[in-house]
Amino acid sequence: MPAQLGRQCVAQERGRRTPVLPLAVLSAGAFLWILYAWSNNALQVSATCAAETKALPFCLRGDSLTCFAFAFRNPLVQLSARKELIAESLSDVLEENGIHGLKREEILQLTRQVIETAMGNSNWMPNWALKSLGATVDAERTTKSYGGKGWLSPLFSSAKPPETLLQPDVSAGNCWAFQGSRGHAVIQLPENIWPTAVTMWHVSKAVSPSGDVSSAPRDFAILGVDENENETLLGSFIYDVDGEIAQTFHVQEEPLQAYQRIKVEVQSNWGNMEYTCVYRVEIHGNP
Repeated sequence: MPAQLGRQCVAQERGRRTPVLPLAVLSAGAFLWILYAWSNNALQVSATCAAETKALPFCLRGDSLTCFAFAFRNPLVQLSARKELIAESLSDVLEENGIHGLKREEILQLTRQVIETAMGNSNWMPNWALKSLGATVDAERTTKSYGGKGWLSPLFSSAKPPETLLQPDVSAGNCWAFQGSRGHAVIQLPENIWPTAVTMWHVSKAVSPSGDVSSAPRDFAILGVDENENETLLGSFIYDVDGEIAQTFHVQEEPLQAYQRIKVEVQSNWGNMEYTCVYRVEIHGNP
């Protein structure tokens, strides 16, 4: 009985002391993390879409573009259906922590506003450079992978293939590395697209085992490659090593045609003389 009363007192005290805004921010942050996970994973649904046409009525057998479009829209459908479920779950958490009345209603209202804002403002750009969608890397036209020098570079003692760029896993060390500061990869997309943007990924200093991210790309360019091997510059960009780990850049030159091959050309890094490491590349565009 004393222990139970103690827990009740703690809960009541927490309800009196907990400010509304921090709780709203925490709940919003958790929601946005879930939102990102859904948007990232749902795009991979199309990889097995042809085998699941009964479960996905809008995914037509043999029509990869229709399949991709359904997988792309699916996160919004899921999010809209789960909006009230999220609010109910949050309400239960607030109740368990002794937050009642107007304070709880205010937090729930703020959370609903965050959901609506995220749904309205998100670009939801599809990523065509996913291995699960059928994207590949043209090894013959791509810089050779860097294998490291044994104990000098333990993370790269065995070279990871360029296809690492097409995987969602961006854990520390799971990147494609090439020797020096200049290199390129030619990505073969599953369809011809009109490119609109590219997203470059690298880990932050906080999760880097050495605390050093000098191997991150700095200056890089995106080029469209046509059937005759002609290359067209779509934009030149700078990846900010102190910015977000995933940075999106919109094309600077309006493409005159659709491309199935995109060349990612790294021209410098942030100071590493031995190698450059690229974690992930996303190619955005319209079919």
